[in-house]
Amino acid sequence: MVFSEHTRLQYLNSMGITVWQSRFMPEYTASPVELPQSITIQTTIIDSWEQLNLEVSSCQLCSLCTTRNQTVFGEGNVNADWMFVGEAPGEHEDKQGFPFIGEAGQLLNEMLHAMQLTREEIFLTNILKCRPPSNRDPHVDEIKQCHDYLQRQIMLIQPKIIIAVGRIAAQTLLETNEKIGKLRGNIYSFKNTPLIAIYHPAYLLRSLTEKRKAWQDLQFALQTFKSL
Repeated sequence: MVFSEHTRLQYLNSMGITVWQSRFMPEYTASPVELPQSITIQTTIIDSWEQLNLEVSSCQLCSLCTTRNQTVFGEGNVNADWMFVGEAPGEHEDKQGFPFIGEAGQLLNEMLHAMQLTREEIFLTNILKCRPPSNRDPHVDEIKQCHDYLQRQIMLIQPKIIIAVGRIAAQTLLETNEKIGKLRGNIYSFKNTPLIAIYHPAYLLRSLTEKRKAWQDLQFALQTFKSL
């Protein structure tokens, strides 16, 4: 259906929308008119896990869609108080479709156990939903394309605290180039949600001497959560 300018202005006026007109055009005052029943005005878009998961699984916004086996949406409690955000899926995650598995995932499980948490109580996800080839660092454009997915996950969960797992996750969420060693041990705010940065389990597997600092980070996160 194509509306005339006269009819269009009447509809907008009936919807309570102010129409700004150029001073070089003749004035026109639209009179109220009832909208045809065939016209539906949608004022609210309700997001859902099902819709978001579907969008992620079929995403082709960047070139990673051509190299992945499958997307890794996330796993855990969709009403979680704790949200852990890592960097990107690895080889095992890409094959099985779940975040933080393999040796690094096992170490994360132990870290959670030390905090008296389980994977079923928290929500785990990554900055990227697809594995970069050869487990390289995510590119800026890839992070940008996945940004909306992560934002929507956070909005749906509304966690009480966010744990940025590793350098890239922390730098991305905090929009900084500061090293993880400088970022850990502090409380930040991500859209009014407390955020704490910790070492990535994969890094700890390569740097055993840092495990003491990792334990300190977990204790700091627990203290922060209890104070909320």
